[in-house]
Amino acid sequence: MDIPPLAGKTAAMSLGALPLSYVLNQVSAFSQPLCAVLMSTLILGLLFMAVYSLSHGEITYDPLYAVFVLFSFTSVVDLVIALQEDGYMVGFMDFYTKEGEPYLRTAHGIFICYWDGTVHYLLYLAMAGAIRKRKRYRNLGLYWLGSFAMSLLVFLPGNILGKYSSEIRPAFFLAILYMLVPCWAGVKIFSQSHAPTSYTPNMVQEEQKKGILQRPADLVIVMCLVLAAFFTLFRGLMLVYLFYALPFYCLAVYALIFPGCSWLPDWALVFAGAIGQAQFSHMGASMHLRTPFTYRVPEDTWTTFFLSNMLFALGPHLLAFRCLWWPAFFMQSPPLEPQGQSKKQQ
Repeated sequence: MDIPPLAGKTAAMSLGALPLSYVLNQVSAFSQPLCAVLMSTLILGLLFMAVYSLSHGEITYDPLYAVFVLFSFTSVVDLVIALQEDGYMVGFMDFYTKEGEPYLRTAHGIFICYWDGTVHYLLYLAMAGAIRKRKRYRNLGLYWLGSFAMSLLVFLPGNILGKYSSEIRPAFFLAILYMLVPCWAGVKIFSQSHAPTSYTPNMVQEEQKKGILQRPADLVIVMCLVLAAFFTLFRGLMLVYLFYALPFYCLAVYALIFPGCSWLPDWALVFAGAIGQAQFSHMGASMHLRTPFTYRVPEDTWTTFFLSNMLFALGPHLLAFRCLWWPAFFMQSPPLEPQGQSKKQQ
């Protein structure tokens, strides 16, 4: 998979969030909930107009360019929020965390912001750079799609049902609008063509004739997925994993045993992004001081907790890596070339 160059113009524009958030934080008028959401909407609108005027060619080529630039800006804002809540920065986003989205002040909210401000940010720069260079970014987009969807899947119910359910501000409805973005972006990304492969029909047939015992790497991945499935059952209280992760593990094991499951490479990337985001937020929040003591992982079990959860996150990423680099087993089996015809072509 080719990693496209990061978009320098996008990075420069997104870093404008630093001085802007500091200035807005000093204006006392924005300490009202309605002012916070109106100003956020105005800033995003002005930023979109600036992107559209400066990068009209990129947006015409791929409308998702505007999404990636806008979201890179909000990623920097999220990183500032996380750093401020952990005491590494002062005086930037107090007005928004108090009057915009108080949930972001929880341990889980902080680590959602860390992930968005680092992993998502780099993905936005890479995908924007790919569009500028007219290169493919489908694989990066699928990983981002899973990660972004998982963060919303936990973030929205957490706001509605959690500790801050009685303090929902107007800015929360901006997050609801964000739900429409991954739906539209997902359709656009899935509709992009796959990268061409060098596998001939004969190579695909030969690969798909191999049983699972003849593919030791796949056997290891199957074992990892089976262990992850049992680990998911063990943590059955995490309903998101129980209802979404467990069925996928079972389907992935099936696809690794029986050839021709062409859906697996795409969904393995989506699932890897989702599990990566979920595990990062879960692990960080479980050890953070803002998590109530009764729900926090004891310090003497940090090593076991960290290693077991890292291994749980590693399985889907190994599966995605295997699907990207050796996809022949999952391709639809084409008809074999006639022996005489192949000789003539030679």
